[in-house]
Amino acid sequence: MNLFKRLFKIGQAETNSAIDQMEDPIKMTEQGIRDMKEDLDKSLEALAQVKALAIRAKNDQDEHQNKADDYQNKAIAILKKGHKKEMDSAEADRLAKESLIQKDLSDQQVIRSKEESAKFDNNVAQLQKNIQSIKGNIGNWENELKTLRARVKVSNATKSLNKQMAQLDNSGTVSMLERMKEKVAQEEALAEAYGDIANATKSIDDEIDKAADTSKGKAEEDLAQLKAKLGLNDSKDQ
Repeated sequence: MNLFKRLFKIGQAETNSAIDQMEDPIKMTEQGIRDMKEDLDKSLEALAQVKALAIRAKNDQDEHQNKADDYQNKAIAILKKGHKKEMDSAEADRLAKESLIQKDLSDQQVIRSKEESAKFDNNVAQLQKNIQSIKGNIGNWENELKTLRARVKVSNATKSLNKQMAQLDNSGTVSMLERMKEKVAQEEALAEAYGDIANATKSIDDEIDKAADTSKGKAEEDLAQLKAKLGLNDSKDQ
């Protein structure tokens, strides 16, 4: 049995976790505010109704009190007439007694209306307290909603930037740049090596050509022959 309970709680926790991931805090807050405003409207309507009952109970209390006072005054007037022999004393006693019975009934209605009025007044006070609490909660939730919206904007911007940075790193751009730098350095080194080889080869060829060059000796010989032919040999040679 404990195993089934444990499995149920695990499944319940996973379900709640999945729901939490799916729920949007802003939408939840907005819905919460709408629900509280509906509760506020219902509370205001109930307050108006209870206030109406309280007012009616107070009016009934005043009305029954007036009736009780009226019956009291009528009983006194009837008894005075009986005492003055303006009417039969027995009839005066009967009517005065009936008037006092009606007064007692009215007094009972006064007590009942007074109790109802007090009860309704308590209900009004409780409803007003609830309304103030709901209004305060609505104000707090609306402020919370503003904060959440601001936090979501910052969070989305941060997430977008971090995502771009993550994609940049994951795409290998940084690694590619490093490889390109390494390849360029290698190519530069290879070009320099080829330049050294070319310069070395050129120097050897120059030395060989210089050593094998006979153009200067031939030019000297040709000059001497031309001078001899023209008879322009130096006097020291004649």
